[in-house]
Amino acid sequence: MGDLKLTSPEFDHGEMMPERFGYTRENVNPELKIAGVPEEAESLVLIMDDPDALEPAGKVWDHWVVWNIDPDIGVIPEGWDQESAEAGETDYGETVYGGPNPPDGVHTYEFRLYALDTKLDFSTPPTKAELEEEMEGRVLDRAELDGRYAPQ
Repeated sequence: MGDLKLTSPEFDHGEMMPERFGYTRENVNPELKIAGVPEEAESLVLIMDDPDALEPAGKVWDHWVVWNIDPDIGVIPEGWDQESAEAGETDYGETVYGGPNPPDGVHTYEFRLYALDTKLDFSTPPTKAELEEEMEGRVLDRAELDGRYAPQ
C-alpha cells in the first residue's frame, strides 16, 4: 500500500521467534519498530493471530488485539503494558498479549499493523472481527511481520 513498516530486532520476517515470547515461557511481546506512518493517521491497530491454528483449533487463533495506539509511538517495547491504548480479548480470554503456543508443529504468527484515519470508539471491547469491521474504509496503510514458533 504505502510506506508503513513493522519490524522487530528479535526476528526477521518469516524467521523463528525466540522462545521467551511463547505463552508457556515468559509470554512477553517482542519489541516492534514502526516506521512510515502516514501523517494523516489518527491511530494504529495491531493484531497478532495464528492462521495455522485453523486445523488443530478449528479457527484462526487471536493472540493480541490492540487499537487506538498513538501513531507517534515509533517503538512498541518488549513487555508493553498497553496502558496508552485499548485492548480486546484474545482467544486465551485475556486482554493482553498471549504468546505463541502451537500444539502441533511450527506455526506462523502474523503481526498486522494498520494506520487509521480516525480513533475507534467501542462501548465494550470488540472481538477481532468487530474491530476489523469498524476499520473498513478507514485504513490508510498496513504492514505485516510474520514470525514462526515451534512447540515447546
